Amino acid sequence: MSQTLSKLDTSHIDEISSFLNEPDWLKNYRKDSLSVYASLPLELSPLYNKYTDAKKMDPEKVSLSASTAQTTPSFLQKRLGELENEICIIQIGANITKINLPDDLKSKGLVISSISDAIANNPELVKKALEASKSQDDKFTALNNAAFNSGVFIHIPRNLVLERPIHFLSCLSNDGHSVISRNIIFADESSKATVVQELYSPKSDSQQAYLELLNTNVAANAQLDVTTLQMIDQHAVNFSTRRTDLAQDAKINWYSGLFGSMLSRYKIDYFLNGTGASSNDSEVVFGNNEQSFDIQTNVNHESPATEGRVVEKSILRNKSKSLFKGMIRIKENATKSNSFLSGRSILLDKDAKSDAIPGLEIFTNDVKATHSASVAQIDEEQIFYLKTRCLSHEEAERTIVEGFLEPLSRKMSYQVRAWIAYLIESKWDNRELTINTDEELTKFVEIEETRYNEDAEIEQHYKYR
Repeated sequence: MSQTLSKLDTSHIDEISSFLNEPDWLKNYRKDSLSVYASLPLELSPLYNKYTDAKKMDPEKVSLSASTAQTTPSFLQKRLGELENEICIIQIGANITKINLPDDLKSKGLVISSISDAIANNPELVKKALEASKSQDDKFTALNNAAFNSGVFIHIPRNLVLERPIHFLSCLSNDGHSVISRNIIFADESSKATVVQELYSPKSDSQQAYLELLNTNVAANAQLDVTTLQMIDQHAVNFSTRRTDLAQDAKINWYSGLFGSMLSRYKIDYFLNGTGASSNDSEVVFGNNEQSFDIQTNVNHESPATEGRVVEKSILRNKSKSLFKGMIRIKENATKSNSFLSGRSILLDKDAKSDAIPGLEIFTNDVKATHSASVAQIDEEQIFYLKTRCLSHEEAERTIVEGFLEPLSRKMSYQVRAWIAYLIESKWDNRELTINTDEELTKFVEIEETRYNEDAEIEQHYKYR
């Protein structure tokens, strides 16, 4: 039975639980979260509420159902063909349509499954994730805890080092229904893995939503690299709430490229719980038309000698806008911690807009912490200079944007840099936003493989002489 978000009630919760054959403890957890969802405002902070565009998601238009159509949108066929032999999990609407997990990795303990299978087979880890993301913290955390109808569970076992990435592809269904996805990633002690998340949606005249709550837990001495590429149609909305917990000497590198959707609201929390834990968060936003991006990234230093780094860069055209909210919190016990938070925007048109609200809360001494924010129109003198060097106006803009992103790009792998460069080019040229491995993308990969290699100049000399 289909129901709009504005009419969400306990009967819909009962329908989801019954459809997924869930235990009573989870049904009660959902209902408790639903009551919290109804009581909370869009933003708990009055300051953030002043700037947010979260109200652009219309609860009267967002349609929810326990199940959705399983038909794969035609534009995804090529990409799915490329993932045929990769480690992957495919989510179309609320359905997990494919899991490709090689037998040798399955025998080593790697688990990739739907959230409903994880509730049955790994209930303790699921409960741990549910308890970590408290519904009282945020209205949309409560919504996801109450009404998730799908989700992905990934568990990387102790000491497993994955040489190939795990691809997690999600696409909204063709039937107009929205998805609320509960995603969980556990990286056990001394493991190492890379996860690539791709978000898509078909073109639609209705307002669909991909709502996500993602818990990531990185155990002692483990490393997890995650890349999120959001390529959703501009009629849809994308709300993502993320929490990452890091134990002693754990490390996470998270790279986000946000290009699609009418409204993107991302609330990201890092909890550096163990001594020596570190997080590196790099975010690239490219908006056009009337897109809105609302990003909140918080780094919580709970233990000594922890490191946090957040760099967000927005490129905004037409009437698009971005809001960057960030907070560094260094707790009483977190001496010798080091944290950096930066939000920067470049406006390519006079109607584009960007706001930044960075903050610091420091409760101890002997730490390093700094934050910064800047918003500026594109420099007309730079445009003029480049045009005198025979570049067109558009080529000059692209060159400036490339230089704007370069310091951030150096922290990324060549593959991630190539994906983001390719998507920026695609958006600039009004092409479809996908990362199909065609000749055009291969060109970007070849460039990025040698871009920051100190020996590249010599190698290129001998290659092309």
